[in-house]
Amino acid sequence: MGEGTTGTTTGTSHGSHGSHALRLELLGPLRALRDGEEVPLGPPKQRAILAVLLLQEGRPLSYDGLVEAVWGGAPPVHVRNLVQKYVSGLRRALGDGPELSWTGSGYLLTGARADDLRERRRLVDEALAARNAGDLERAGERARRAEELWRGEFAEGLRTPYLAAERLRWTEKRLTVLEARLAGAIELGRSFEYVHELVRLVAAHPLRERLVELLMLALCRTGRPTDALTAYESARQRLAEALGADPGPALRSLHARVLRQDPVLLPSPPVPAA
Repeated sequence: MGEGTTGTTTGTSHGSHGSHALRLELLGPLRALRDGEEVPLGPPKQRAILAVLLLQEGRPLSYDGLVEAVWGGAPPVHVRNLVQKYVSGLRRALGDGPELSWTGSGYLLTGARADDLRERRRLVDEALAARNAGDLERAGERARRAEELWRGEFAEGLRTPYLAAERLRWTEKRLTVLEARLAGAIELGRSFEYVHELVRLVAAHPLRERLVELLMLALCRTGRPTDALTAYESARQRLAEALGADPGPALRSLHARVLRQDPVLLPSPPVPAA
């Protein structure tokens, strides 16, 4: 579940930069807030440059690297003028505090960060530490809070090569934490509460075997082993049609356990919420 951090994680930027600090968010459409009011960030490519620079986390990015990240291998003829225009536009939009400068080796954004990414990393790290300590309640609560930071797709609406790759990476991160949270809830005997959510997630990610596994576990724990077998068979058919492959070892093993009526999979009494 852990993702690691860079630098010191301290929650939001408000606490460390004063009451008029600019809060920047990437877990959804790129958003800048000052005193709770959204700050206009300009046209899509200008916003994309900001998103790319935020993801460098205080490291300079060369001119060529920035162009490749935002426009790919076929930039427009006047791309240098566009970069200069958008950088100037960002300096005006960000106002006092953040500094977007040219270092000689690249563009460097300082005094600004993706606050929601840092908050999420902290919560995920706390969830992992709690799980390792056997505190599933706290682990689930921290993972839920991390999930609540999402407002949509990562950097939603910004179509650039670099951000498209980052979007895929963060989708995987999001699903991994979500799976860990649901696994903890099932372990705590709360399968009934999450069956419908798992059905929805399997429909949204039909080839993700871990979600199918969790759905099967939840169904067994709520006294529905036949439905668990049906879920497995549906997943097997999807994998065969889409990938020409069989389910992986974990899913096959769970299927075998359901068939032999493993008593560990029987319904268990729920653990009261703290």
